[in-house]
Amino acid sequence: MGENEIIKRTKIPATIQSLKIDLSNLGITPGMTLLVHSSLSALGWVCGGPVAVVLALEEVIGPLGTLVMPTQSSNLSDPTGWQNPPVPKAWWKIIQQTMPAYDPDLTPSTGIGVVPECFRKQKGVHRSMHPQVSFAAYGPKAVTIIKDHSLDFGLGEGSPLARLYDLDGWVLLLGIGYINNTSLHLAEYRATYPRKQLIKNRAPIMIKGCRKWVEFQDIEIDDSDFKSIGESFTKETGLVHSGHVAQAPALLMPQRPLVDFAVQWMEKNRN
Repeated sequence: MGENEIIKRTKIPATIQSLKIDLSNLGITPGMTLLVHSSLSALGWVCGGPVAVVLALEEVIGPLGTLVMPTQSSNLSDPTGWQNPPVPKAWWKIIQQTMPAYDPDLTPSTGIGVVPECFRKQKGVHRSMHPQVSFAAYGPKAVTIIKDHSLDFGLGEGSPLARLYDLDGWVLLLGIGYINNTSLHLAEYRATYPRKQLIKNRAPIMIKGCRKWVEFQDIEIDDSDFKSIGESFTKETGLVHSGHVAQAPALLMPQRPLVDFAVQWMEKNRN
């Protein structure tokens, strides 16, 4: 969405202060460990753009809170599997030989919006070492959340998502729906269902100062039913706080009950 269109549909610009009021009214409190998925354009026109959103979130959870965002870089992968879009087969060898290795400070996040990309660059933010599904965190629990991010099964038990579960973290969907809720992927790893498939991924990383392609195991993730899971969780548990932040619809929920619910839902419905 272009900025002109955003301006036209915005009655009053959002500010750090107005965002803080809306976030607090939604139920976000000081000391929370909060995983945020966001769409800046859904908020309307924001004075300060993504910087204002990051600062508002950090001020609402305060110095004892920890803010977490996905900083994924799925394009850091083997081009033989690229589909959207694919590249000519003649390019594969060139890409494999020259693609830069993952660097948590340099590698940009892709496909997750400008707010996480802004957040990961902030001084004091820690980013996990997974080359494709990294997370960034800021606050007293940041290192606990992002350290030792497993290369295999990157959204499973060795991931920041599992550490958020251990810490009774919360999830905020800001202007986006359940299909973008990465915590439901943790449920995929934990659930038992017939069509779960193991796959192998590849990415370039640095090992002892040398760039190397590494292969790691994962499962074939599937978000096609995340909307149904989210709607059922909202209706059946009453645990979801709903409202608006600026012009964006917003959902706030405890992560642990969400994951537990999704595991049971998948085992019942993914046949």
